[in-house]
Amino acid sequence: MKNKYFKNILFTLACGSLLSLSSCKDYLDVENPSTVSQEATFNSLSYSSSAVTAVYNRLMGDDGYGSRISTLYPNGGEDFRISGDYNGQDRRGISHYGVDVNNSEMKNPFLQLYNGIERANICIKYIPTSPLYTSGTAAEQAAMRKLYGEVLTLRAQFYYELIRNWGDVPAQFEPSADIPDLYLPKTDRDVIYDRLLEDLKVASDLVPWRTESGDPSTRVTKAAVKGLRARIALARGGYSLRRESQMMERKPDYRDFYQIARDETRDIIQSGQHSLNPVYENVFRSLHTGNRQDSNNELIFEAGAFGGGARTDSKLGYSNGLRINATSSFGQANGQLEAIPTYFYEFDQNNDVRRDVTIAYFEVDASNNKLLTTSIIMRDGKFRKYWTGIAGTNQTLGINWPLLRYADVLLMFAEAENELNGSPLAEAISAYEQVRKRAFVGNENKIGATPTSKDGFFNAIVQERLLEFGGEGIRKYDLIRWNLLASKIDETRANLRAFMDGTGRYANVPRYIYFKPSPLLNAPTVQQEMASFDFYSPEYPNGNAPVNKVFFEPGLNSSTAPAGYTTRNWRAAVTEDHITGAVRGFASQFQANRKELFPIHADIINQNYNLTQDYGY
Repeated sequence: MKNKYFKNILFTLACGSLLSLSSCKDYLDVENPSTVSQEATFNSLSYSSSAVTAVYNRLMGDDGYGSRISTLYPNGGEDFRISGDYNGQDRRGISHYGVDVNNSEMKNPFLQLYNGIERANICIKYIPTSPLYTSGTAAEQAAMRKLYGEVLTLRAQFYYELIRNWGDVPAQFEPSADIPDLYLPKTDRDVIYDRLLEDLKVASDLVPWRTESGDPSTRVTKAAVKGLRARIALARGGYSLRRESQMMERKPDYRDFYQIARDETRDIIQSGQHSLNPVYENVFRSLHTGNRQDSNNELIFEAGAFGGGARTDSKLGYSNGLRINATSSFGQANGQLEAIPTYFYEFDQNNDVRRDVTIAYFEVDASNNKLLTTSIIMRDGKFRKYWTGIAGTNQTLGINWPLLRYADVLLMFAEAENELNGSPLAEAISAYEQVRKRAFVGNENKIGATPTSKDGFFNAIVQERLLEFGGEGIRKYDLIRWNLLASKIDETRANLRAFMDGTGRYANVPRYIYFKPSPLLNAPTVQQEMASFDFYSPEYPNGNAPVNKVFFEPGLNSSTAPAGYTTRNWRAAVTEDHITGAVRGFASQFQANRKELFPIHADIINQNYNLTQDYGY
């Protein structure tokens, strides 16, 4: 990479002075260090804090977790896809697995991640040599060591994101000013992962628990360090597409990394610092401006959005989430992610509260009415503009991105325990069932029997993670590390065909659904919102039929709606073109042992003669 992409920051640290995350105002009172030297910066606790704040700054924005990295890159599993027909040159190519080397969405996020690494490298170099770190008062030393642990963790997060999307990448662990030749070749991902795991081990001793620091979940705490270390360990111990063999492979020492994941997640569980939010919906309402409802601190680490600009805020709830008409009182939301039709039917019909939170199967018209969508344009429901209270033309809504939840800690622990022990022991079963019982709140006795064999429990974990984390940017990467992406794509196509034909588990799914426009209440719960929707079924000829009847029974099987109702295609919306079509079909360009990773943008390759374009691109 040329120096233009790794500028010595004298001082992008000034960006830190602009950062006052909406949910972090209690700790971000920063000064502008842009006029002082780097050595002087890290001789000041205030300036050092500003420098670390500037590293956090690189998490968010359009090219970070505010849009592209969160809503575009992760999609293409059985939960959500990016709307639109295949085009390899833009966002529509991503979940089709057909990204071109000149795709406009591939360049700036890659560079922003490296910019975050550069900022972190500067802090990592100078903080441990600061007199405050080595010989300051006890309070100063503790504060500087905490900052050091935070930037080690942030650098690991940036590298983890690079590796899971691009595989082997250039590894730079010093500031650019200290590197004679910045034309770096790729480094094997295992080498990078091993370095990150060691860094995070150091960081976990430096960063306090949440209750010790009083920091919000937009700041790194010990649980965030340990959770990221567990996540990276599972990636290190999982399958990935290798440059040498051009095959998906897992290294023989994978169990060592499952042990790390098991130990780190167990530490979090035993700490008592975090637990599941008793109300699943409130986890996601808490990400929205002014809606904090997470006293159990399930949200362990979030990328914080603030400021209303493309560099520091997020377009969550606008570019994803349900679609809202621009002339409604809520203001426009585009909703560019679409649920796979069969995903709706993965959830238990009557008892799983996660379905209607995760999937928004209505849009809002100009008159503030809910309109049923067709089955092929349902959208992700965890991010909703109307939850923010911000109306008008605003695209940046201050919605945070969830980087780590306690539910993920429980399921990572259960997965690692099962793999290491050859079957799920009591602790693993308990962790898994905690997540499942929260989803079946009020009907916990209907969660079903938990499998006790290794394979059975693993398959239950695979399914539970699909249901728990839909739309949170996790599923595709899970499938890759399990080497299940290709088989799940095939399975989803088969399910879509059965859905279209009305066979197998979809035999009673209606071809058409009939509804009346119903006012969007912005009700206290999604359950109340959906109960106010006016649906028709033969058993409810006067309307107001329950969702769990209308969507699971054949109905009239006619495209002609009863008087006063509107028809929406449901099974009838899916055609062969949506299954195997070259431009519209599910994962239409996927090729196993090639498309599990993105190409590096051609401009970046052309500016570094030591970089290669691999994986068949």
